[in-house]
Amino acid sequence: MMNENNNVFTLEDEPLATVVQNMHKGSKWLSAFLENYRPPLDGERYLTDREVAELLRVSRRTLQEYRNNRVLPFILLGGKVLYPESGLR
Repeated sequence: MMNENNNVFTLEDEPLATVVQNMHKGSKWLSAFLENYRPPLDGERYLTDREVAELLRVSRRTLQEYRNNRVLPFILLGGKVLYPESGLR
């Protein structure tokens, strides 16, 4: 990149280094956000069986038993079991 005096900017130049550093920070934040984001369905957040098993500290097999015995509310969406977060409280 060049300025109006035809001087070349490098990553060592403070303005460019600051921009690159801010872009890197923003990229980290966005990656973390997207990794943890779960879009709501009808205003409800749904968790996967793995997330619920970790949260309740039970095995996924135990979750299957809970589903069979109707202990926890769940839905099937595209063949995937999801648990409404409000039903776990």
